[in-house]
Amino acid sequence: QVQLVESGGGLVQAGGSLRLSCEASERTFSTYAMAWFRRAPGKEREFVASINFSGAITNYADSVKGRFTISRDNDKNTSDLQMNGLKPEDTADYYCAAGGYTTPPSDPQRYRYWGQGTQVTVSS
Repeated sequence: QVQLVESGGGLVQAGGSLRLSCEASERTFSTYAMAWFRRAPGKEREFVASINFSGAITNYADSVKGRFTISRDNDKNTSDLQMNGLKPEDTADYYCAAGGYTTPPSDPQRYRYWGQGTQVTVSS
């Protein structure tokens, strides 16, 4: 059982930056694909970014491409999401997830393990 704990959320003004971090409890972390999803108030959960086990392959939602960067450190069992140029529409609860490679990276069904989420609020 992999436990994921997110941190780094908060309140920031539009145009600002935040860095979210996800720490995993398992040493097998390095074998998992990692991803970040978000859910805005009153909206469906949506894919934000993903990264493969080695960090060599990343994918991003069009809405965050060029502003957000996903990374991972397999020695520290962490995956980070650097968010720059934040917009009010980025306001959401952000969740990290860990899983395999059975479906496309943006498919939440791919990810077996989920964190509890961290809140990001961007003021205009």
